[in-house]
Amino acid sequence: MTSAKDEILGRIRRAAHDVPAEERPEDVAVERGYREEEDAPREEIVERFAENVAEYEATVRRVDEAGLLEAIAEACRKRGVRQLVVPADLPEEWIPEGAEPLRDGVDGRPLTNEELDKSDGALTGCSLGIAQTGTIVLDAGERQGRRALTLLPDYHLCIVREDQIVGLVPEAFAKLTDAVKGEGRAITFISGPSATSDIELDRVEGVHGPRTLEVLIVG
Repeated sequence: MTSAKDEILGRIRRAAHDVPAEERPEDVAVERGYREEEDAPREEIVERFAENVAEYEATVRRVDEAGLLEAIAEACRKRGVRQLVVPADLPEEWIPEGAEPLRDGVDGRPLTNEELDKSDGALTGCSLGIAQTGTIVLDAGERQGRRALTLLPDYHLCIVREDQIVGLVPEAFAKLTDAVKGEGRAITFISGPSATSDIELDRVEGVHGPRTLEVLIVG
């Protein structure tokens, strides 16, 4: 009886049967004729990002700089947030009144998985937003913290500034080069709340990350 592994490897061998043994991947030029930069107007790019994020059943709201703090407070009030996980460098003024901040890494002590899991949510910034796919990118940089901060809490409130939004995926990869190759940071791509399907194709939310994603786009 042929195993699934044997079947897969057999298909690979059959597909590559005419490839010379001495040939290496770098010997073959790959056509990369895709667009590398979006030329649409800036407002159109931001609006497309908002629409695509909302397509994933995330809550999206556009606010101006003056209304950011009230928008954060309102979002947390609606969720009944009492304990809020935040990166160590998150601005103090972003933390809404009535919420206890759980700062990660203060005095060298990271929050435990149990503390993250029992919290009411996490508040972070981001590295980039991608309009093409409605994706938020975290690179463990400024106002983001480590990956676990946004994976274990059930609610993630993410602040995305308009100038962080790029049009296309290749633009995002170009901007992430230094973080990946230069600093070796972990990169997380978030396209909506965590969701998957079980063997009967029933949708299950919150398995691999937050069940609820809320995004504030700051102009």
